[in-house]
Amino acid sequence: MKLLVNAAAGLIAGLFAVTGPAHAFPDRPISIIVPWAAGGGTDAVVRTFAAGFQEELGVPVNVINRTGGGGITGHSAIINAEADGYTLGAASPEIGLYRTLGTADISLDDLDLFSRLAIIPAGVTVAADSPFETLEQLIAAVRSEPAGTYSSSGTGVGGSWHVAAGGLLAAADIDPQKLKWVPSQGGAPALMEVMSGGITMFTGSPVEALSLLEAGRVRTLAVMLDERSETFPDAPTVKEAIGKDWSYANWFALVAPKGIDAEARDILYQAAARANARPEVQSSLKERGITPVWDAPGEFDAFAADFTAKAKSVLEGLGLAKN
Repeated sequence: MKLLVNAAAGLIAGLFAVTGPAHAFPDRPISIIVPWAAGGGTDAVVRTFAAGFQEELGVPVNVINRTGGGGITGHSAIINAEADGYTLGAASPEIGLYRTLGTADISLDDLDLFSRLAIIPAGVTVAADSPFETLEQLIAAVRSEPAGTYSSSGTGVGGSWHVAAGGLLAAADIDPQKLKWVPSQGGAPALMEVMSGGITMFTGSPVEALSLLEAGRVRTLAVMLDERSETFPDAPTVKEAIGKDWSYANWFALVAPKGIDAEARDILYQAAARANARPEVQSSLKERGITPVWDAPGEFDAFAADFTAKAKSVLEGLGLAKN
């Protein structure tokens, strides 16, 4: 009888050693793949979040930049990663555009969506010496002049800020293709073009223009939000400026490959929620003009579906939709 008891105890101990206790996860470092270069907006948000995340999890959290293909390389790496809970990713709006643009057969549907971490709103920013004092004046000019008279930039053709500009014109009942889009490698070169008079406006986020705004070198005529921004309280919303409903923001989200064990996923989700709510994470983001966000379970899924449909409609209006 004693032998049977010892054998049973040994079997239970062996099984416990193989499976491990539920609280053992995670027991090694976690990686977050960022599809964009170090120092960029997504990278800055994720590194700020990761510092709090590793405190909550008790293991190191490493940020890995996988660049290339306009974000396709990194987003694909997240989708194809092993679903063991030790590799997560940072998604950006571009993942909702690729399939419509025909640049890659991947979308938000291919990911396990945890939550958005933060957002930065699109806006309409012009040079300090621009003749346009209000968004209403600028929209009226675009409406009355021939196509291509006025121009904007902030990203590549079909990129997130191009969608912001196209959606704004469509909301104002103007053909989005009337505005000439000048491709750029981001906000900094686009803003230089605005100040030099090379283009009319910048439709990226005023967050990217913060130092120039403070120096009085540019002016933001409106923000594409439902309510005024705490960071830019003097800039009206599109609704206030021209009476049209249009909002658009770049978002940075925590995602994972599909198929993570439910218990491990819950541990990660709860730790991530606590991390994003940590005072030092919140203050660090807000100091840069970035708005922290955390979605309730299922909320990001609903947002993703709405965002994809909204972006597809704008890209169709711009004549850029392939699918």
